[in-house]
Order: sequence, then C-alpha cells, then structure tokens
Amino acid sequence: MWIYLGLLAALFLGLHNLCKKHAVQGNEVFPVLFGTVFSGFLVLLPLYLGSIFFEEQLIKMQLYISEISWQVHGFIAIKSAIMASSWILAYQALKHLPITIVTPIRSAGPFFTFIGAILIYQEQPNTFQWLGFFLIIFSVLLYSKIGKKEGIIFKRNKWILAIIAATFLGASSGLYDKFLIQNLSLTPQTLQFWFCFYTVLILFIILSITWFPFPEKRKAFTFRWTIIAVGVLLVAADYFYFKALQDPDALIMLLSAVKRSQILIAVVVGGLIFKEQNKRKKLVPLTGIMIGVFLILYAT
Repeated sequence: MWIYLGLLAALFLGLHNLCKKHAVQGNEVFPVLFGTVFSGFLVLLPLYLGSIFFEEQLIKMQLYISEISWQVHGFIAIKSAIMASSWILAYQALKHLPITIVTPIRSAGPFFTFIGAILIYQEQPNTFQWLGFFLIIFSVLLYSKIGKKEGIIFKRNKWILAIIAATFLGASSGLYDKFLIQNLSLTPQTLQFWFCFYTVLILFIILSITWFPFPEKRKAFTFRWTIIAVGVLLVAADYFYFKALQDPDALIMLLSAVKRSQILIAVVVGGLIFKEQNKRKKLVPLTGIMIGVFLILYAT
C-alpha cells in the first residue's frame, strides 16, 4: 500500500513542480517561496483549530493534530531549517535553469537517500535495486551533457551547484522524515502543520531583511495563482508521502525512488508548456530514469 501512496505523492509533486516554474518566472524567489509555504499553512490551520474545539470529530476523521513536547518541536524546527535552505537554493536554480534540467538533477535525491538508508537504517538493497540505482545515476549524467548544448556548463554554473546542494539537503530531510514519523510516532498532519509554522517563521525573518524594506522589490513582485497552487499541491504530496512512511514495512530508499516518477510530468508536460530545448533528446535519459525506478519497484 505504501508504494501506491508514494505514487500519489509523485503525481502531486509533478504538478507542484510545473506550478512552481510558473510562479517564480520574473519574480523574487523569497516572497514566492513564502507565499507557497504560507498557503500550505492556511490549508492546515483549520485542522489545528478543529483539533482544539472539535477534538473527537477530528480524531474520528484521522486528521487530529496532537499536542507535542518542546523537544519534538525542536526536532520539527530542525527539519524546517533544512527544507527552507533546500527550497531557497532550488527556487533560485529553477528561476535560472530550464525545468527539464532542474528536475532530472533533483531526481538524484534517491542516490543520497539510498546511501543514508543503508548506513543509518540498515536497509538492504538487492541486485535489481542496485541496477536501478546505477541506471538512474548514469541517466542523470547524460542529462548534464544535454544541458551543455543549452549553454549550461555544469562545472561552472553556480545554479547547477545550487540545485545539487538543494538536492542533498532535500535527501537529508527525507531520511529525517522516517525518524520523525516512525521513531517519534508523529501523524502526517501534526508534522505538516508545525513544519509549515516554523518554515513560515524562518522565511518571514529572511524577507524582513531582504525584501520588506525595499519598495522597489515589493512593486516588482507579481502575484500569480500558481503561488497558492504550489502550497496546496505540496501539502497533498507530503500527506501521502508521510502516510506511506507510517507503514513499518516502508523503505525510505525505495519510497524516495518512487517519488522520482514525478519527472515524467515535469519533463514531458513542462517541456511542452515552457517550450524548452532538446525535449526529444531528454527523453532518452528520462527513459533510463524510469527504467531504473521500475527495477527498484520490481525488486520490492
């Protein structure tokens, strides 16, 4: 069951990435990011208020946001700091790079998660899982060669380094999620609400320094409906992802790989919408990544 929940998360993440590309075009990254996270927070806020005033009803609906200790608050705040850093780097890179280059690099997340899952959680891959793992690595390297034809030199482009750093931080957060969900027994909605709360605080502090004091930056900002859509879609994706992690049999390294199937939406649909270059050539490594994901799924 957790595999199918992971695929649902991938569907919403693919749509989330398309909306995110539209939201950041011609906009400052920080206010867009703040708007998306705040939108997600507003979606979850009724659940928090309902948990206070209508406790029994929310418990029956399995949407109750439970009370947590200050120590657990600290653990969630750490996750917020990790993901805020990852998103800031990823949004900056997405603003300056084609989505058909950014998304495949983000697909490298399972590599870091794969290694962390073995070292930290002692998850043991089999032969087919290793084959899928290395096939995905090879496909991502092939993307780098295609990127050079668009004037993107991977070794010299700072936005490439930014998206790689964002991917590493995102993978670290994924490993941390398993600890929060399984070891601390947090429900998805409890983790999501407080995660959004602390992330909003972090981004508000950043905006207070880099954006609010500058009228010219505020005037240059263009609100788009996709800013709200990104937040709502991310809440949906995270909910299904955390529900999958609640299963004791769920393997984080495989769940992370399953989520990469979002790349199909981002590369094929995104390439058509944003009319980016070399779409047909990018289908070759895309196929490699999808076969790699299939091998991991087949071996489960």
